[in-house]
Amino acid sequence: MPTSYRIAEAAALLGVSDDTVRRWIDGDRITATRDGGPIQVDGADLARLAAELHEAPQPGATRSSSARNRLAGIVTRVVRDTVMAQVELQAGPFRVVSLMSREAADELGLEPGVRAVATVKATQVSVDVP
Repeated sequence: MPTSYRIAEAAALLGVSDDTVRRWIDGDRITATRDGGPIQVDGADLARLAAELHEAPQPGATRSSSARNRLAGIVTRVVRDTVMAQVELQAGPFRVVSLMSREAADELGLEPGVRAVATVKATQVSVDVP
């Protein structure tokens, strides 16, 4: 099932303004459609752009952190084998990678373009679907 987002949702996921997303649509940098309702941005194309836009932050860029960090973002890549799955999530300027069972990734419907939330606790990262 293809995933799509309204302009405001796409902007929030990328950490930019609605107007910036509109300019990118007008400039053919990102794919969008309108089928009688609001403009919809293609989720897989949004994932591609998110991965292009944000490089890894400089090491030590944060002063402190909480053990209960939740990073909302968009899935940019999923690699599955017979038992495990590697899920990459772009959360603003941060790329988060989670290893989970293939069954969990399948049950959550994790594919490029799907909105997800990475929860970081110590060395474990779990991914939830809002």
